[in-house]
Amino acid sequence: MISFCIALAVLIGGYFLYGGFVTRIFKADPNRPTPVQTMADGVDYVELPTWKIFLIQFLNIAGLGPIFGAIMGVMYGPAAFLWIVFGTILGGAVHDYFSGMLSLRRNGISIPEIIGKELGKKIKMTVRVLSLFLMVLVGAVFVFNPADLLSMLTPESMDRTFWIWVIFAYYMAATMLPIDKLIGKLYPVFGFALLFMALGIMVMLFAHAGDMPEIWSQFYNHKPNPEANPIFPMMFVSIACGAISGFHATQSPMMARCLRNEKHGRIVFYGAMVTEGIVALIWAAGAVTFTRGYQGLQEFMSGASPAVLVNDLSVGWLGAVGGVLAVLGVVAAPISTGDTALRSARLIASDMLGVKQKKIANRFSIAIPIFALTFLVMMIPYEALWRYFAWCNQTLAVFTLWAITVWLARERKPYWVTMIPAMFMTVVTVSYIFFAPEGLGLITDPLIGYRFSYELSVGLGLVAAAICTYQFGRFLNRRPAPVPVREKAEERV
Repeated sequence: MISFCIALAVLIGGYFLYGGFVTRIFKADPNRPTPVQTMADGVDYVELPTWKIFLIQFLNIAGLGPIFGAIMGVMYGPAAFLWIVFGTILGGAVHDYFSGMLSLRRNGISIPEIIGKELGKKIKMTVRVLSLFLMVLVGAVFVFNPADLLSMLTPESMDRTFWIWVIFAYYMAATMLPIDKLIGKLYPVFGFALLFMALGIMVMLFAHAGDMPEIWSQFYNHKPNPEANPIFPMMFVSIACGAISGFHATQSPMMARCLRNEKHGRIVFYGAMVTEGIVALIWAAGAVTFTRGYQGLQEFMSGASPAVLVNDLSVGWLGAVGGVLAVLGVVAAPISTGDTALRSARLIASDMLGVKQKKIANRFSIAIPIFALTFLVMMIPYEALWRYFAWCNQTLAVFTLWAITVWLARERKPYWVTMIPAMFMTVVTVSYIFFAPEGLGLITDPLIGYRFSYELSVGLGLVAAAICTYQFGRFLNRRPAPVPVREKAEERV
């Protein structure tokens, strides 16, 4: 319990200390007009209260990620707690803050356009395709789990197919309607419920403190087959939303279009990610404590899914209220992830094509092909879909981190704050693609997969990071000399 309290304190302290440092690097200007003040359209650019934007951003980036990901990832052992804490503070929150603030400074444009401005047109086209593919993949993946659960809780006439259609219809409405109509009203409620559930679990952790192993004890990989599931790189991809996730960069521009003051960016972007890290920390600790150790967790998960553990833990510790919150979380959280993914897909496509979204006809022209593609992707076996979500997600994070690094260098700011995470995530992601069965399975066999040897995979990851770092070094050497302050003032005159 001591190590849990230390980890929690470090996360909270990281928001104030490192978050403040990152904010000073960006130099948020509270007097600078934001996109919603200059481009309000009543659809996507809609001014919302900061507290509401925070809860929407939190639910957008969280969903089931910090719950399921933490439960599955903590089986790698105590290293998972360190990754959640330091990955959040030094990686995920920095990634989310800069991606959101750069969108805020650039009229709320989507992440592929931001990356394209920094890394070039060829990379921009690659990231456009990757982002759209990821959004459609997320929209398709997060239909099945809530549909399965709802079909078990309702009469036989409301089977899985019925709920798939209902959820998909909701996705269409949430994608098309102004952001303050459905998302602006429902998400704060669901976000608060997710936080309330995490707070209840944390209180019960103190009540069951004797069952919680300390981080410094049993410090090894607790996976049943550690050779096939090494901590590096597998854990760093398994725990994504609780540490760093490229999907977040697609969500931040949605809130950047609703924010009325740059000074609130730290609360909304950095703060929401730290909050998600805290939720992941609580659920990781809760899973180990509830099952009374790593061995108990392994035995429980060998015959059950994370959803079963969420339900049993919530009901066992929080009673009837916990059961309601568990169902709400397992149903509402993935649905909230799916609908904002498709809304992000509409915004990414509209930015790419230059189609304004104020008119309903323009929204339909962009959204209908996205809905059709999502429906087709849903026909692919669920196991195959889920395999590729993880590494596509972290690949986008790699592009985002390198783009932010280039921007920081161009602006003569301390670029190391994102360069170090960018280098690390490049090694992680490339190693994972070559080593994990789902990595190259898209080329070989989408269902079975194929993997390289561990040594070769990590070696290729290191080579990829070295190439990216070399290219960044060339960019540094080609940077134009900084314009003196006096010359800048003369240009403005």
